[in-house]
Amino acid sequence: MEQLKLFLQMLKGSIRDLLPIIIVISVFQFLIIQQVPENLFSVVAGLSIVAVGLAIFIQGLEVGIFPLGENLANEFARKGSLFWLLLFAFLIGFSTTIAEPALIAIADKAAVISGGRIDAFWLRFTVALSVGFAIALGVLRIILGHPIHWYIIIGYIIVVLITFFAPPEIVGLAYDSGGVTTSTVTVPLVTALGIGLASSIRGRNPIIDGFGLIAFASLTPMIFVQIYGILVYALSGDNSGVSTASALQTDLPLEEVTYSEHKPHWAMEIALDLFAVIKDLIPILFVIFFFQFAILKKPIPHPKKIAFGIVLVILGLYSFIVGLEMGLFPLGETMALQLTQTGNYLLIYIFGFLIGFSTTMAEPALIAVALKAKEVSDGIINDFVLRVFVAIGVAIGIALGCYRIVVGDSIHYYIIAGYIVVIIMTYFAPRYIIPIAYDSGGVTTSTVTVPLVAALGLGLASNIPGRNPLIDGFGLIAFASLFPMITVMGYGIIAQYLIKKEAEK
Repeated sequence: MEQLKLFLQMLKGSIRDLLPIIIVISVFQFLIIQQVPENLFSVVAGLSIVAVGLAIFIQGLEVGIFPLGENLANEFARKGSLFWLLLFAFLIGFSTTIAEPALIAIADKAAVISGGRIDAFWLRFTVALSVGFAIALGVLRIILGHPIHWYIIIGYIIVVLITFFAPPEIVGLAYDSGGVTTSTVTVPLVTALGIGLASSIRGRNPIIDGFGLIAFASLTPMIFVQIYGILVYALSGDNSGVSTASALQTDLPLEEVTYSEHKPHWAMEIALDLFAVIKDLIPILFVIFFFQFAILKKPIPHPKKIAFGIVLVILGLYSFIVGLEMGLFPLGETMALQLTQTGNYLLIYIFGFLIGFSTTMAEPALIAVALKAKEVSDGIINDFVLRVFVAIGVAIGIALGCYRIVVGDSIHYYIIAGYIVVIIMTYFAPRYIIPIAYDSGGVTTSTVTVPLVAALGLGLASNIPGRNPLIDGFGLIAFASLFPMITVMGYGIIAQYLIKKEAEK
């Protein structure tokens, strides 16, 4: 009965989270495009399934994933073995990233658009290696107790410096790689690991030291992928990648550079979605069980409860993805194409802003991090308000990213300016909000947002004369990862000011 009451409460929250998406799509579909979707029933049914799946997923996190991650962190802290802890962190990062669906999709698109010059497997391997390194470095930071902003600021400086040497064909892709590395399953586990570790070490604060692992996982791929690009373009002297990409601008239809692939039969599609969710979870579970039984040599506490939570996570994500595939993705991609073809760029900016806000509010990874932030801050951080500020950041980022594609500006000028703002705001924001703000940039681009945003960016670059899909089409995900850091630190500054003002009365 208690689990049922919890589920109904989660279902109510997930319906509330999906309302912005429904409103945005309805307004644009009926009032602006003025067309009734052919698959209206499928869209309604899909969104209903998404709501149920989201509720089951969140319940699974609370029951299984969060306790599992925190227990592992506590056990490693008691064991006191730095080597095994860092190896565990590296393997969790590497194994979950190499099979990340969003990364696979982006890598495959990059390989096609570059004419094979960028190899999909080696791009994924490079990103996975960088994420493994990032999680290990983040864990080491928690152990040492170093302030996170010094690591992030140094990382941004390295990103900016490498950008000036990297070929333009790789820059947008490298920036995007930082936003697609953290999956819906990985984020809660890594967050729980960091908070559990910070809670287990004397002198560490869970809210100041526990967050930040996701930020590292979003930063290092930008460095590693640019280095990969420098090597690839230096070793191959011809310009086939550029010419192929340029040819794609006019010769390749939009369907070939977006996520609108030919779908198999619905029953086969459902089976593939379920298999994909389980496949994404297998590397995580393998690493966890190996370290739990072979290294720590201890049984998992409350195994039935943990197993029940993991099953709920699988079923929740499965339902969530099936619901998206049934209605939201096809409709969103069609709308992106229709708006691009109107030539009214203001409509595209507004659509980008609103779809960025609405999809972020329903992002499972962000919901997981916001719930954890509320818990460890004893309610000082309101999870719903935090998500609203993150969603505003994503909305601004996508709208500005669309503008950049339309006018044809180089992406690195925007990103460098954004990093400068982040660094300045770091000095004014309260310490407790800084790691959460940095993490917010990495959890905004996951299951819901990536396909729609990538389709919009590549669609714009393919239909606007003078734009190159490889150089201009990528980058929207990077914008969606950067601006939430600014808005969340702004939220912290505003909250601190209001608390101080209230105390002076």
